[in-house]
Amino acid sequence: MKKLLTIALLLAFSLSALAQDKIPVTEADYSNNSVEMADTMRANGKIYVLVGVIVLIFAGITVYLISTDRKISKLEKNLLS
Repeated sequence: MKKLLTIALLLAFSLSALAQDKIPVTEADYSNNSVEMADTMRANGKIYVLVGVIVLIFAGITVYLISTDRKISKLEKNLLS
């Protein structure tokens, strides 16, 4: 019964995915080189703030992972000794 229900749900989800409206891609989509939000942020100088925040987040994650790795290495040494 459980397998039958799973198969029915998978079939229903796959059919609903096929029923999505497709938007045709035109030649204008390929030649569009402007991104209004990025242009506005660059003009106002805010794009550098965004890049700085992203760099800080990645740096924080990297420091956290390195410190966690060092702690785990110390625990492994203590466990094996």
